Amino acid sequence: MHFCKMPSGAQMPAFGIGTWRMGESRRRRAQELEAVKYALELGYPMVDTAEMYGDGEAEEIVGEALIGQPRPFVVSKVYPHNATLSGTIAACERSLKRLKLERIDLYLLHWRGGARLEQTFEAFHRLRDAGKIADFGVSNFDTDDMEAAAGLDKGLTASNQVLYCLSRRGPEYDLLPWMRQRSIPLMAYSPLDQGGLLGSAPLLKIAAEVGCTPAQLAIAWVLAQPGVATIPKSSTRERVKENLGALAVTLSPEVLAALDRAFPPPRRKQSLEML
Repeated sequence: MHFCKMPSGAQMPAFGIGTWRMGESRRRRAQELEAVKYALELGYPMVDTAEMYGDGEAEEIVGEALIGQPRPFVVSKVYPHNATLSGTIAACERSLKRLKLERIDLYLLHWRGGARLEQTFEAFHRLRDAGKIADFGVSNFDTDDMEAAAGLDKGLTASNQVLYCLSRRGPEYDLLPWMRQRSIPLMAYSPLDQGGLLGSAPLLKIAAEVGCTPAQLAIAWVLAQPGVATIPKSSTRERVKENLGALAVTLSPEVLAALDRAFPPPRRKQSLEML
């Protein structure tokens, strides 16, 4: 396991479990809770969630899964329509209650909406001063949004969570270099492109040559990128264990070159994609 250092000096794990789409169905709830619990039992060091996921139910699932488990690094997010000064503080309090925590390790603005960033960041600072959050950042911010955030007096302290995987490499053109220059880690969501990568013939072929599964190869490639963390979502014990195996996959320069040929990096600016 390795870590990404945030501008505050704190360390963020480079790997964790995501919970997007969890909490949306009572029928799947027990399985989703079991998956998160199992991830923590296996030693997953980070859990990512948001008040948006299942309208708070995903945070409830995480809160239940945390009971009796070693404390992981917990990430959550505030809805843009809640991201005013008072709204952000109230949303964080609700998230803390659902998570059964006194502090969120990393609290993100889920995407840029109508609220003024100055108000959102002021709320983040107040929450941090009160010990409710340890660090704050953003999600789904492209380079121009990051520049706007960096231009604020109180700036940005932690991370930017965006869609980034082998089949969606747009951030490499300008966003990822911009963040690396400022030592701001990128947190990649959907590293398997919602499962779309798993049927890729080139990925299947290269994974067989490496001796791992396609999912492990795709996750290992993300983890091989400097300054990048990732949070694959898993709802079954089998996939939770399989994804963790990506940490043991070593990619040679030849394998990385083969992946570049199969999934070429961008040659021009691309608008940031969102799911």
